[in-house]
Amino acid sequence: MARAICLRLLTMAPKTRAQLAQALRKRDVPEEAAEAVLDRFSELGLIDDEAFAEAWVDSRHHGRGLAKRALAAELRQRGVDSETVNEAVERLDPDQELETARRLVERKLASTRTLDTQARTRRLAAMLARKGYAPGLAFRVVKEALEQEGLEIDDDYP
Repeated sequence: MARAICLRLLTMAPKTRAQLAQALRKRDVPEEAAEAVLDRFSELGLIDDEAFAEAWVDSRHHGRGLAKRALAAELRQRGVDSETVNEAVERLDPDQELETARRLVERKLASTRTLDTQARTRRLAAMLARKGYAPGLAFRVVKEALEQEGLEIDDDYP
C-alpha cells in the first residue's frame, strides 16, 4: 500500500521525502512500512531531495523570478533539510539574481506610469520584496529603472 501511494504521488510531480512521509501518515500507513518504502525509493533514486531542491530553484527562479530567500522558504516548507536548501540556493549566481530583479521591474514598469514617483517606487519595491529580494537590492534596481526614465529618486527614500 505504501509503495503504491508513493508511486502514484511521484508520477504526478516530484516530491521530497518529507512530503511523501506526510502523505503516508495521512493515510495511516504504519511508520515501519513507510520508512522501509521511503528508504528503498531513496536507494533507487526515486526520492532525491538534492535533485528536487536544485530543480525547484532553477524552475522557480527562472519561471517566477523568486530570489534566494523566497526559494529557501519554499524548500523548507516542503521538508528539505537546511543544508540541502543552502546548497541549492547558493547555486544561484548573485549577478543572475540581480538581472532577474531588473527584468521583473522592467516588465512591471509600464503599468505604473500613471502613478507618482513615490507610489511607483513603493509598488515596484514591494513586488520585488514579495518575491524574496532584499530591500537594498530592490530599491537599487527600482531606482536604476526609474532614473533611466529620467526620474530622480531620493537616496534616503526606502
